[in-house]
Amino acid sequence: MRWLRHLPLSLSFSAIALAYLIVGTALTTWLGTLLSQRWMAPALAVALLLPLLVYHVRRAFAPMNSLFRALAGSVASYRDGDYSFGLSWAGRGELGELVDSHNLLGEALREQRLSLVQRELLLDTMVQNTPVAMLLVDPSRRVVHANLAARKMLGEGRRLEGQSFEDLLARAPEPVREAFDRGGDGMFTVGDEDNEDIYHLARRMFRLNGRHHELVLLRQLTAELRRQEVQTWKKVIRVISHELNNSLAPIASLAHSGAELVRRGQYDKLPTALTTIEERARHLEGFIRDYARFAKLPAPRLEAVEWSRFLAQLRSQVDFVYDGRARGQEGIVHFDAAQMEQSLLNLLKNAHESGSKPEEVRLVLRRTPDAWRIDVLDRGTGMNEAVLANALLPFYSTKRNGTGLGLALAREIAEAHGGRIALLNREGGGLCVSMLIPD
Repeated sequence: MRWLRHLPLSLSFSAIALAYLIVGTALTTWLGTLLSQRWMAPALAVALLLPLLVYHVRRAFAPMNSLFRALAGSVASYRDGDYSFGLSWAGRGELGELVDSHNLLGEALREQRLSLVQRELLLDTMVQNTPVAMLLVDPSRRVVHANLAARKMLGEGRRLEGQSFEDLLARAPEPVREAFDRGGDGMFTVGDEDNEDIYHLARRMFRLNGRHHELVLLRQLTAELRRQEVQTWKKVIRVISHELNNSLAPIASLAHSGAELVRRGQYDKLPTALTTIEERARHLEGFIRDYARFAKLPAPRLEAVEWSRFLAQLRSQVDFVYDGRARGQEGIVHFDAAQMEQSLLNLLKNAHESGSKPEEVRLVLRRTPDAWRIDVLDRGTGMNEAVLANALLPFYSTKRNGTGLGLALAREIAEAHGGRIALLNREGGGLCVSMLIPD
């Protein structure tokens, strides 16, 4: 029964009212005997007792008023981020439940604040100690936050908060300014040839407190690229050494055998030895030529090319089944014909060497809204996941005598034209090499 909760307070007010009623009645009777006009006695009694009644009522409500002021003060403290306050109330009932709930809320807020502070400290420690230079720039182009790497790179170790970002760029090395002037993400090099550092620039826009901010990330890639460069050179040396040994060892052996045949006068076997020497020498020549072509690939010279003539020239060098529309004005594309021919020749030869039947090697040409898509299809063995992940890398090959440059060269040519190349296995077996060339 809810009314029982208010029983102590009700009894207190009842006792006060009863006491004042008895005293007031007695005072009114006494004053009536003293005054000639009896109607003035009640008014005079009320005037005398009313201040005392107000005083006692205020005394009775004083603990509750104090509690309400404490509640208001603690709520204001919570609003200001101070959760250290707690309340104490000896009574029970609904006010006691209110105080308990308020204390539980304060405890929950304190725990959340402590957890948040710990996460902020962890995040700040990670941000400050990361090797990536990080700057947060507000809409007025002033630095809001900069970690230690950013201070070292752009401020000689000094704090950057509050400074103009444009002034920092004005004092930065010229390659840094050029990288920002280009807009977007990119890479740049600082220093000379003997002591240069390579950086990657990333810029991201987002809203913070309803305002646009920019996050700038500058990551040093020098050590990582140096390691990759060393690994690449090691792989190149291994591939070249392998190919040279495979060609020079048979040539040396056959040359010795040819000399023995001449000494013995067995000239009938000499043409066979010379033919093998020629084949190995030409293979070595082609191998070196492919490497030179990949290393010295010039920038593409774009020209208007008609697909029908281009494909006819391509089919004169390698067989394939053509599927597409490239006639008339719709069949005009702009690219470097020599480079694109070399790229597609590599792809089509790979398709023939995949184990596919010649009639199942197809070239499909499609027009997209802003590009041309060329698919080279076969029904060979396809590629497993590991080979698909590495097939486009230079010097990677699963063939016994492969150089690992065919697909890498095709990729280099496609990207030089602003396009891209992708590999995927076909349903039912085989591989699809898809090249996208912008119009």
